Amino acid sequence: MNNELKTIALSGRIDSLNAAETEKQILDDLQGISGVPLVFDMEKLDYISSAGLRVILRLKKQYPDISIINVKPEVYEILEMTGFTEMMTVEKAYRVVSTEGCEEIGRGANGTIYRIDRDNVVKVYNNADALEDIRHEREVAKLALILGIPTAISYDVVRVGESYGSVFELLNARSFSKIIATEPDKLDWCVSEYVKMLKKIHGTVVPEGKLPDMRETVIGWAEFMRPYLPSDAAEKLIGLVNDVPRDDHMIHGDYHTKNLELQGDEVLIIDMDTLAVGNPIFELASMYNSFIGFSEMNHANILKFQGFDFETGTKFWKKSLAAYLGTDSETVIESVEDKARIIGYTRMIRRSIRRGGLDDEERRKEIEHWKGELLELLEKTDSLVFGVSEIEVEADTENLPQVQSFVEEHIAAAECSPKAMMQIGLAVEEIFTNIANYAYAPDKGKAKVRVDVLKDPVAVSITFVDHGVPYDPLAKDDPDLTLSAEDRAIGGLGIFMTKKIMDDIVYEYRDGQNILTLRKNL
Repeated sequence: MNNELKTIALSGRIDSLNAAETEKQILDDLQGISGVPLVFDMEKLDYISSAGLRVILRLKKQYPDISIINVKPEVYEILEMTGFTEMMTVEKAYRVVSTEGCEEIGRGANGTIYRIDRDNVVKVYNNADALEDIRHEREVAKLALILGIPTAISYDVVRVGESYGSVFELLNARSFSKIIATEPDKLDWCVSEYVKMLKKIHGTVVPEGKLPDMRETVIGWAEFMRPYLPSDAAEKLIGLVNDVPRDDHMIHGDYHTKNLELQGDEVLIIDMDTLAVGNPIFELASMYNSFIGFSEMNHANILKFQGFDFETGTKFWKKSLAAYLGTDSETVIESVEDKARIIGYTRMIRRSIRRGGLDDEERRKEIEHWKGELLELLEKTDSLVFGVSEIEVEADTENLPQVQSFVEEHIAAAECSPKAMMQIGLAVEEIFTNIANYAYAPDKGKAKVRVDVLKDPVAVSITFVDHGVPYDPLAKDDPDLTLSAEDRAIGGLGIFMTKKIMDDIVYEYRDGQNILTLRKNL
C-alpha cells in the first residue's frame, strides 16, 4: 500500500462550517496509509475558503507529496493568490471537446488529429495519461519554431473522451494528402513543397541534448530482432545501424503527407512529438513505410490512412526520393531506397510482433513477407549511409540553373561570403557548360555534380564527373593576356578564370570517367 498513489475527491464547498468535518473524513480515509503521494481531485469543488486551505496545509505536513488536479478557474484563482501553486503541483480543469463527426486530417504513431471547426484542430493522444506527452510536444514544437521550422503551436489542452488533446489554430488548412487525393494535377507541386520542407528540417542543426537521438532508438529496434532472424543476419543488422554516424541535424520522425498542411500560401509541418536528431536514412525509412511498406500486402491500408491509392503513394514516394537526392539515376534511387527499407522492415516487424502479430494468421504472413525482404536486403547491403550532396542531370546547358541552385543550397551551411558565392557560381557555370558542350558531342550524356563542405580548414569542394571523351582541361595552356583582341584565340578563358578564382583544381581520368574537383577555401 505504501507505494500506491491515493486520490481524494473533494466536492461542493469547503468553508468554516464544514472544514473540520472534511478534514476528519480525509484522515479516516487515510487511516493506516503513510508515505504515499496524495492527489486531491477538485473537479466537483466549487468553493474553498481559508479554513479549507488550512486543512490542505496540515495534511501536507504529514504527506509532503501532494498535488491537486481538475481545478475550476474560480478555485484555481484562490490557490494561485495564496501561493499554493508554488508549494505543490496544481492543474486546472480541462474543457471537454468532442470529436464525434469531425473530419480526421492526420494520424500518427501517438495520436489522431481532427478538425473541430473552421479555425482549429485537436490532436487526440492514444495514451490516456497523455499530459506529459503533450508537454513534450509543445516544448519541441516551440524549439522547432525558434530554429526556423514553420509549425503550429498548441494554445490549449482539452479533455477528449478518456484522453487528452492539444488544440492548434489552423485556419482553413488542407493536408497534402487531401490535396493529392482531390487535385491529382498538383502532385508534382506537392512533391516539390514536401521535399523543400524536408530539406529545411534536415538542414537544421539542433543544440545538443534538446531532442532524442533517433540512432539510439533504431539500435533498440535492431536488438529486438535477435530472436527473429538468423544469428548472422541479426548481427549484420545491428552492425549496420551501429555504423550510422551520430548526427545533430533534425528529423521529423513521422514525415508523411497528412502531417504537412497548406494554410493560405504557407506550408506548415505538424505532429511534432516524434522530433529527433539523426541521420536522414531514419527519416526515409519512416517515409517508405507510410507510402509503401505498411500497404505492401494490403493496398487498402494507404487509402484508409492517407486518402489516396497505393499507386499514387508509390508515385509520390519515388518522385520525392528522386527530388530529395537530386538525381534521376534509378541505380542511386534504388540503392538509397534499399537502405531505407532495411530500417523500415525492422520497424514494422517489431511493431507487429509487439502487437500480437504472430498470433494472427494474416499478420503472421505479413511479418514473414517483411522478414524475407529484410534478409534479402541484408545480404547485399554493406552500409546504411548515403550522400545527399550529389546530383546527376543531363549534360545540357538548360540544366545549368538546376545545378547552380543545387550547389548554392548545399554550400549555404558554410556561410560563404557574397564574393565567394559569386566565384563558386562562376566556376560551376564554366565547368558544367564545358561538359555540356563538348563531353558527349554530338550526342548527349549525364553529368554528376557532388558538393562537400569541409571543416578543417573550412572549404567547399565541388566534383564534376562525366563519361564523355577523356579531356584534361588543366593541360590546356593559359591564354596570353598580353596579346591584342585581334590576336587572342577564342576560348580558353573559362578554365583560366576557374583556375584563378579557385584555390585548387584536380583532374583525373578513372574508370572511363572524367573527374574534375574544385576547391575553394573560405
